[in-house]
Amino acid sequence: MTTTEFTLRAARPDDIAAIAVVWHAGWPDGHLGHVPEQLAQYRQLDDFRRRVPDRLAGTVVATIDDRVAGFVMAHDDEVEQLYVAAEARGRGVADALLRRGQELVSANGFGRAWLAVATGNARARAFYERMGWTDAGPIEYAAQTTTGSIAVFCHRYESA
Repeated sequence: MTTTEFTLRAARPDDIAAIAVVWHAGWPDGHLGHVPEQLAQYRQLDDFRRRVPDRLAGTVVATIDDRVAGFVMAHDDEVEQLYVAAEARGRGVADALLRRGQELVSANGFGRAWLAVATGNARARAFYERMGWTDAGPIEYAAQTTTGSIAVFCHRYESA
């Protein structure tokens, strides 16, 4: 990715593979060491490829040079996922995607968005606070897997 300009647009079916790659590559950054170890076995590239299609309608991608550089997924009042490719970080992509995620939640009819952040993910927690989100306290988040869910200790952040 060579330019610093990016574009936000609704995700399309032909983005599924690229979204899965960004998600798979970014997941360890915020989760390994902060979530139960058994969750990692359900976070392989094929797992993400299977998860993306059901979430496509609520997904917006950021593109740089026509390549997916990040994405945000919103479901009901939750900004469920936000990932930016390592080579696109520091360019304002995450800020723009988070704002778009809030807009998606608003379009879903909710006045306040929320998201879960693994308790130990200090980098993400600092980012959300910098963006004006508030830590509403600890929660136990049910991370979905193909065999059920795994409890993950998180903090619930809420939009202003």
